[in-house]
Order: sequence, then C-alpha cells, then structure tokens
Amino acid sequence: MKNLLKYLSVIIIVVTYGCTDIIDLNSESNISVENFYTNYSDLQVGLTSCYKGMQAPLSEEWAMTELRSDNSTMDSGTSTSTVKHDLIYLDQFYPPTTHQGVYNYWLKTYNNIRNTNIVLNATGANYNESNGSIEYAPVTIPVTLSQCKSIAAEASFIRAYHYFNLVRLYGGVFLIHEPITPEEAKTINRSSVDAIYKLIEADLKNAIANGNTPIYSANSTDLGHANVYAAKALLAKVYLTLNRKTEASILLQDVINSNQYALQSSYANVFSVNNEMNSEILFAIRFKGGGLGMGSPLPNNFAPVNSGNAVINGDGDGYDTPILEIIKPSSSYTNYIDPSTTRYATNIGLYSTSSYYVKKYISPTLVAYDAENDWPVLRYADVILMKAEADGNVASSLAYINQVRVRAGLTALTSISINTVAAFEKALASERRWEFAFENQRWFDLLRFSTTTSTLSPSTDEFPNLKVQGAEYVIKKHFKNMWSKVYSGFTVLPIQLTQLISNANPDRFLLPIPQYEIDTNSFITIQQNPSY
Repeated sequence: MKNLLKYLSVIIIVVTYGCTDIIDLNSESNISVENFYTNYSDLQVGLTSCYKGMQAPLSEEWAMTELRSDNSTMDSGTSTSTVKHDLIYLDQFYPPTTHQGVYNYWLKTYNNIRNTNIVLNATGANYNESNGSIEYAPVTIPVTLSQCKSIAAEASFIRAYHYFNLVRLYGGVFLIHEPITPEEAKTINRSSVDAIYKLIEADLKNAIANGNTPIYSANSTDLGHANVYAAKALLAKVYLTLNRKTEASILLQDVINSNQYALQSSYANVFSVNNEMNSEILFAIRFKGGGLGMGSPLPNNFAPVNSGNAVINGDGDGYDTPILEIIKPSSSYTNYIDPSTTRYATNIGLYSTSSYYVKKYISPTLVAYDAENDWPVLRYADVILMKAEADGNVASSLAYINQVRVRAGLTALTSISINTVAAFEKALASERRWEFAFENQRWFDLLRFSTTTSTLSPSTDEFPNLKVQGAEYVIKKHFKNMWSKVYSGFTVLPIQLTQLISNANPDRFLLPIPQYEIDTNSFITIQQNPSY
C-alpha cells in the first residue's frame, strides 16, 4: 500500500490507496496547524498537500506563458464567451487588471505558497531576510532534525518554483514566507524583484543542502518528489535569468556528472503515459487518471473545438458548450519546424483538414478532464541546452545542441554552420523552441535571451498572430519600439491594429497585479504595474 491519504474537514478521514504511479495527491490542502502536526507522518502528509497544490496553477499557466509567446495563438472561432475573450486579451497583450485568469493564477499560486509556509514552519525552517538563508529552530513534535530538513528541502523547492514563476510574470510581488493571518497579509506590500530572487535562491540552496540525492525508483513511495538535482537545475535556470552564467554552468555540470539522467531514445517516449518519470524527467507535476479526482484537465482543453470524441473522450470544448476556444499552434511554429521530425509528430495534431492542435499531452481517458498526463517542469534536455546557453559558443555547447537535434531526427550541426555568435545563439534558441514547445518554456526563454545572449531578444522573434478585421498581422514586440507588417489591402493601419501596437509595449510583458488585491486593501496602497 502506498502512503496514507488524509482528508481534513471537520474530522480526519483516513484512506489508503495502492499505487506505484504517482505521489499521494489526495491530501487536503487546508491543514490545521494548531493540532495536526504531531509526528513525521503528519509532516509527510502536509508535504503531499504542497505537491498536489502545484496542479491548480497549471490550469491557468499556459495562458500566462505559452499563449503569449510565438508558439501559440488563439483560435479564430466565433465564440463570444467571456473565457475566450480573456484568452484573446492575453494573446494580444492587453489584459484588464480585473482579468479573471490573471487573478486565478495569482490566487492558486499563493494558496500553495501558504501550504508550503505551513509545512516549513512546522519543520522549524525559517527564512532570514537579512542574510538570505533558511535557518532551523527547534520543534516540539517528536521528529529528528534530519527529518525536518528533508521535508523542508522539498517544501522549499516548491515555494521557490512558485515565486520564480510569479516574479517573472508579475515583477515584484508579495513576499510571504511564513504563516500569517488575513489581517497581517493586508499590511504586506510588494517587495522588490531582487528581494523575491533572494528568497528563491535561499530556498533552492536549502533544497540542495538538505534534499535527497538519488533519483527515485518506480516502486518508491517518493517517486515524483523533488531531489537535489531538480533543485540544482531550477537554481541554474534562476541564475541564467539573472545572467549569472558561471554559477549556472557549475550547477548544470553537477547534474550532468551525476549520470542519473539521460535523454530518452525517442522524443515521443518522454511524454508517454506508459513511461512516466523516465530517465529524462528531473521534475514533473504529476496527475493520475481513473476517476480518482486527480486527473489532468489539460488534454481536453487542448483538443480541437467541436472534435467530439475523435481526439479525446469528452470533446475539446467542454461538451460542446462555448466554454473555451483553446490555443492552436501559431503559423510561425508550423512553418518553421521541420514536419519530418519526431518532435512535430509528437507536438502537433491535425483534426479535419486545417484544425491544428497541441497533441503532446493527449492520451486516452475514460472521462473528460481526467487524463493521466504529467506536466514536465525540468527535463534533461533542458539541462544540457541550458549548459550550452551558460557556456556560450564553444565545442561542448555544440555537442549538447546536437544531442537534442539528433534525437529529434535532425542532422548534427557543424562548427562551420554556426561559426558566428549570432548563428550559434539562433541555433540554440530554435532548438529550445522546438524541443520545449507547449511546455510553458518559450515565453520565459524569449525574455531570458535578452540577458544571456548578445544577439537575441524578444525584439528578434515573432510573437502571436493577431487577427484584425479579418486580415492577419504579425506584430513584433520590441523592448524599445514596435513595428507591424500588413499583409495586404491597407494603406493606413486600422484603428484596432494601432491600438494593439500601443498595447504591445515592454511594460505589458508583465501581467497586471490583480485589481482585487489593490481594491480590497484599505491598509496600504499597492502600486499597479506600469501601463495598466
């Protein structure tokens, strides 16, 4: 039997469930700290709630990231639903401050940060803001310091993951690192971006210092938990974002030298529900289908609108109701990726004659919105391509890029073909784009390239197609200026396009702080992000 599952409401109901495929995800998130944590098993249950809490933000994250990148664009269907309009606002860079998806992602993420803070507090792990470290205080429950540190290492990883996403999407956010009351929360204003990164670094260093080193076997009850190598890879990505390439390179080399991970022989195998937590996965957010309340809704979301059961059981638009007109691959993605590669076949599906859809997460289901598919967060392919990014145009970097290319069925690049910095950086950026398509990586990559590369930035890559008055436009968003290409038929830009260009300014690379947070706080004044 696998770990104990505990549901907490008015009383605690103890349930056991046998499964070797997934973290015990059915623990109640709203744990009562006053009377629940009495032993090590209770701490494990609390940690399980943190892992389960990582699922909820994913239902919104793709729209905050992938949809705003050049990989995806909104379907041109005729639905007038509020949900579709909200997605269009994100796709075209003008979400209102009251945008429901922006608020939902914020709320779901902070809900799980609360879970991690509760667990960390129970282990005696405290963040020291002055020196940027996690320190341990004695606890009253009968657990060893080693047990406390092991639990805290994983909770720290989860909290760092959430704050890393928040700071990249919203800028400076509320830095909350301990359990607080709703009244106390209203006295905490936005922290600086530097302060958020300081906490992220402290959390991941704690995860590295006190986490488990071995990867977990298929029969381990800890399969799917974050270990030291996952923490090193995530911290390396943080360092790349901060342009601390040397530190990133050292951590990535540690992961490579561990010989714990390797590329799968087939790109498709990485995402197969019959091959979960394979040699390439450092960390994934786990789901379990089968009517247990732990399945993923994303495959149904990504299936084509009105496809019935042809693509996945339950249709691709919520039982034929106009709930969601979901993203489809953008023309720039389908035009520039080689259709003969295994990545294209895995990533892109075609329904009817012209309806492209994101295929890589779709698997057979018994009921709608209950799929088995895990969501990869850190893969070994990411590790070796980040290593190439950190080290720059050297022979070993080319070798890492070629490992990924050859696995995809492409010919290896030669030093002659990328004999300039610009050619190398373009090859690296393109490889990352195709390799991690629809994994919520591209948006963050585009922003990071302006720091880690000398020739690439969001200004050099196409962003989503915008449909205005029936004509199609490609808008390039620059950090300093914008321009547009009109396909035909206009000598003067339509006013709608002029407005879109105005909205597509560098400030809009950040999402707005949810207006609800600003309007309901009568204690302090919270500043909105510029341009909103």
